This record gives sequence, structure tokens and C-alpha cells, in this order.
Amino acid sequence: MKSSIIRWCGSAALFCALSVFFDSPVLGQAVSTDTLPTKDTGNIQVTALKDKAGAEGWWYAWLAGYSAATAGQGVVYFTSDNKTLRQDMVLGAATTFLGAMGQLITPVLPKYSEYPSYREYASGEKPFSADQAARLLKVLAEREKEGRSWKTHAISGAVNLGSGLITWLGYKRTFMDGLENFAINTAITEAQIWTQPVKARRDYEKYCQGTGPDTRTMASWREGEWSWNVYPGGFYVKYVF
Repeated sequence: MKSSIIRWCGSAALFCALSVFFDSPVLGQAVSTDTLPTKDTGNIQVTALKDKAGAEGWWYAWLAGYSAATAGQGVVYFTSDNKTLRQDMVLGAATTFLGAMGQLITPVLPKYSEYPSYREYASGEKPFSADQAARLLKVLAEREKEGRSWKTHAISGAVNLGSGLITWLGYKRTFMDGLENFAINTAITEAQIWTQPVKARRDYEKYCQGTGPDTRTMASWREGEWSWNVYPGGFYVKYVF
């Protein structure tokens, strides 16, 4: 019971801290306009860099949160004499460590990116053309689409399920303990997925629509859609990619 309370409190603290971070502007990246990019405006650079700052803020926040959770659970593991608590902490630290590694292997942009920060662009330190901004928006849109795809949910679900099974079968605990572990980890990973910014996708679609029919096909970011129907004698559920 004590270990469950600690894990629930730790998860709530992580979520609240990240929520505060998401509601705060990225330091040094504040932009005073929300004008959408079109071929008739000169704000595509500002929009692209603002979307980049938002995506990077999300990425760093979750990396920091997972890293802090791993360190915190590791400290509890090494300082506690309670067997059940130690089991929960070592397994929790392993899952949050995987979360941190997941962030590191899926960066928002490649490490050696030619794109400047908003501060560098505004000060004239680094040039940033409209073509570069369009490419940046496309990269960010693709990253956002992949981050909310079914594959991301499936990978996270598999890790969470494995953690729950280890708690239940590996540690020979109760089924409810395993289910609770799965539920906590699922809540965290789903929060990570659904807090990921999606503004770059919308901005890129509007940019493509505004630059004419030649580029409009580049904005075809249709998510797969669920549909269902009930008929006499049965029902069906369909997912269209």
C-alpha cells in the first residue's frame, strides 16, 4: 500500500510539473504574432521557429521528467528496506529510464540541424529563408504525426504491459498489483503522447493550401480513422489507414 501511494504521488507530481512547464513560454523563444504562414505573408519563418520552440520544449520537459523520476526512484530503492517498495522502485526506474532513452533516440530534429533559434533569426545572427522554414515545418509535422501514431501507442503499451506482468508474475504479487502498475505507467505514457504539440501540422497544411495546388498534396496528413456500425445479428469495427 505504501509503495502504491508513493508511485501515485510521484506520477501526479511529474504530471503537474510538466503541465506547468507546458503552460509556460519557452525562455527566449516568445513570439508576438500568431499569423499563419501563406504565400502572401512574410511570417512563415516566425511560425516555423515558434513551432520548433514548442516541440523542443515538450521534448526537453519529458526528458527531464523521466530522468528525475529515474533518479528519484533509484534513491528510494537504495535507501529503503521494504522489499515491496524496492521492487516497485527498481521496476519504476527501469520504465522511466526507457522513457528517457525513447526521448533521446527520437529527437525533434537531427543533432546537427541548420535551423536557427528564434533569437538567432530575430537578431540577424543566422539567416533563415522561407524555403528553409517550409522544410522545417514539414519535418516538424512529420515528427508530430509519427509521435501520435498507433505504433507509438503500441510500443508504449507493450512496455507497460511487460512491467505489469513482471509485477504480477515475476515478483509473485497479486493481479491487482500488476494491473495498478500497468495503469500508472499507461497514464504517464498516454499523457506524454497526447501532450505532444500538433501546431506544426496545422500550420504546414495551411501553408501548403496557401501556396497553390502544386504543393497541396504535401499536406495530406490524414490520420487513420475508426468507424463502426451495428446491424441485425452483429456489428463491425474498421480502421482505415
